[in-house]
Amino acid sequence: MDTAQNPDSDHKKTDLPSSASVYLDPNYWNQRFSNEEHYEWFKDYSHFRHLMQSHIKPNSSVLELGCGNSQLCEELYKDGITDITCIDLSSVAVERMKERLLSKGYEEIKVLEADMLDLPFSNECFDVVIEKGTMDVLFVDSGDPWNPQPATISKVMAMLEGVHKVLKPNGIFISITFGQPHFRKPFFHNAKFTWSIEWSTFGDGFHYFFYILRKGRRSLDDEDSIEKIQMPSISLYHEELEGEDYIFRTNIEELNS
Repeated sequence: MDTAQNPDSDHKKTDLPSSASVYLDPNYWNQRFSNEEHYEWFKDYSHFRHLMQSHIKPNSSVLELGCGNSQLCEELYKDGITDITCIDLSSVAVERMKERLLSKGYEEIKVLEADMLDLPFSNECFDVVIEKGTMDVLFVDSGDPWNPQPATISKVMAMLEGVHKVLKPNGIFISITFGQPHFRKPFFHNAKFTWSIEWSTFGDGFHYFFYILRKGRRSLDDEDSIEKIQMPSISLYHEELEGEDYIFRTNIEELNS
């Protein structure tokens, strides 16, 4: 059973912050990663493995943003994807991830302390960039989801511009989130980006979104296709949602209020 379904296995509910704003404090993350072995945001790899395998080749060079203490890179490695670089802003998360990977013999996976808003990589150096729940943290203090604060827009755009820059031609950005297309559209469809956009959903009852943005494939039809989506219903009391961390349960409640 994954920790999203059984959070008490690695992360006690009593450890969760009293407000979502705490997620903006680097000290919170360092302390949390010091005490927490593993936590999966938005379900573990088994729930979206089929989607990953449809878009990532074994020889792909992969960058994971905000790895935290997730086991995503390990699961990708087991599936034959060995050219993996993980980054996180927390020095504690990075050191603990390095130790864990070395103890399991995954020496090829690189782990770096870096800011996803200022990626320290050259242009067009990765085939795939993945984020799972990391971009959602940028929306903690965004205000009205239909009209985010300028500071939020600036941070999200900095992240996306960096991702677009480091992707190779025809490279893909995979974003795993609960952010619905009508909230992500203004960012993903910015004129600065050349990527096409498609998505799938996974989860039982409560749906998470699996976005695939392919660089250099944007067409005039992409924007129209976003408008046609039929949104799945959201169940606030579903057991999947109960297992998620504070920030995501809070934001879903706000969207439905």
